[in-house]
Amino acid sequence: MTNYLINQIRELEEAHLNLKVRESPEELDKILADDFWEIGSSGIIYDKKECLELGVVLSQMNLYNYKIERLAEGVVLATYFIEDQTRNRHTLRSSIWKFIDNRWQLYFHQGTITQLQLKDVT
Repeated sequence: MTNYLINQIRELEEAHLNLKVRESPEELDKILADDFWEIGSSGIIYDKKECLELGVVLSQMNLYNYKIERLAEGVVLATYFIEDQTRNRHTLRSSIWKFIDNRWQLYFHQGTITQLQLKDVT
């Protein structure tokens, strides 16, 4: 896997966490695949339409321990740890990105609340 791809997916993950993007249905729409779905840290399942209409959580988050794995041609899994400064909690995250229409789009996302503080673990 190339460093370019690793950095490209990380930039997309960071954009997905960015408050300006999360506040903008138009910007979020650019990141999410049409058949996007997510299992939120609440355990509730959301699709793209719900995310765009209801909005997503607006928190200041920092990403740590980022890794990606190629699952198939044009499909990667990203995993990482989030320190949510706004809600004072930590989550383990996973995302599946697909290369659709000549660009990477977020197909699936899950956040799981954890008591672990993995930001210092490499």
